[in-house]
Amino acid sequence: SNTVDFLKKITKKEEYKIQKYSVFVLNNSNINEINDLEGSNLGFISSNLNIDKVISKLNKSINYTNLNYENIGTLVYGMYNNEIKAIVLEDSYIQLIQESNLTFLEESKIIYSFEIKIKKDATQTKKIDINYEPFIVYISGSDSRGTIYDVSRSDVNILAVINPQNNKILLLTIPRDYYVQLHGTTGAKDKLTDAGLYGIDMSKSTIEDLLDIEINYYVKVSFNTLVNLVDVLDGIDIYSDTAFEGFTQDRTKCIYKVGIQHLNGKCTLRFVRERKKLSGGDRHRGTNQQQVITKIIEKLKQPKYLVNYNNILKSMDGTFETDITYDEITNFIKYQLTNLTNWQIKSISVDGTDIMSETYTFGKQKLSVMVPDEKTIEIAKEKIKEYLEK
Repeated sequence: SNTVDFLKKITKKEEYKIQKYSVFVLNNSNINEINDLEGSNLGFISSNLNIDKVISKLNKSINYTNLNYENIGTLVYGMYNNEIKAIVLEDSYIQLIQESNLTFLEESKIIYSFEIKIKKDATQTKKIDINYEPFIVYISGSDSRGTIYDVSRSDVNILAVINPQNNKILLLTIPRDYYVQLHGTTGAKDKLTDAGLYGIDMSKSTIEDLLDIEINYYVKVSFNTLVNLVDVLDGIDIYSDTAFEGFTQDRTKCIYKVGIQHLNGKCTLRFVRERKKLSGGDRHRGTNQQQVITKIIEKLKQPKYLVNYNNILKSMDGTFETDITYDEITNFIKYQLTNLTNWQIKSISVDGTDIMSETYTFGKQKLSVMVPDEKTIEIAKEKIKEYLEK
């Protein structure tokens, strides 16, 4: 009964997605609330597909003049140059500004926040009989601290190519900083992680363009999924080949030594997010992510935790969503329980070269990106084709 309720929740079709916005002003200004901006110039990012809804929402609070900027970089500098009194920024861009090494967040303050609801587009992804036909699932790790339905960057990007005919699964990891052409855009390329700012459909379509494939389904997972699951499993033992320290979102300090150590949920999340202190950067992080997934599966198979099944389900409530239907999931489970087949899992990743370059989202401010290695792209395409063969 609990399983049925859980599956119905994660497969529920939400008609809307939520975007959260904040109004920023400089710390040294005398503006402290939204009414202080009456009659002022406010800056927006013109590429925001929902800019009309944002402007309309703010119009209910004050009268102002809106000025549009091409990207985050020109928007921020517009306020420093006194062209605008405030900027209106979607919350998922905040961490992007932090990574750009700008001091904007330290030199500004939020005086007003609001959110808008956006009706989701009806996707026309090809549906198949997953009990018998090979299919591809896009696994997106959201960096949102809010709900799973918030628009956010995709910090983890994994394709699961699943073949029920020969019981094989291929896991393909794509680095978050992969420098790709966002689907339907022209001009500068962007980091794959930033595709999530424009919705999960943008991330999915961009990966389809990159690998010449059709993705059948997606699963979107939040950071809380990992934290909650590891904690309900009483932590996991991981191996680190690098000693480093890091802080969690609530400023808890995590210390990692060379060797095996026991981690709780928060420090496990910090471990899989680290890349700057690792010699292999994004590649190294992908290896750590695969290790953590393996350790979680190993622990889930232990009888002690199988009998704790209800608590495991509760820990994941509200932390991920999917467009796989309830009937498809339950039929697949019944089929697997009937056949009791063993699955062979292989993990690969694509690679590239780290450079500094302009991006579609941030403009001329150069950021660290990874230019794809075409040889690894071709190898990935061949492997996907191989696993899709019946």
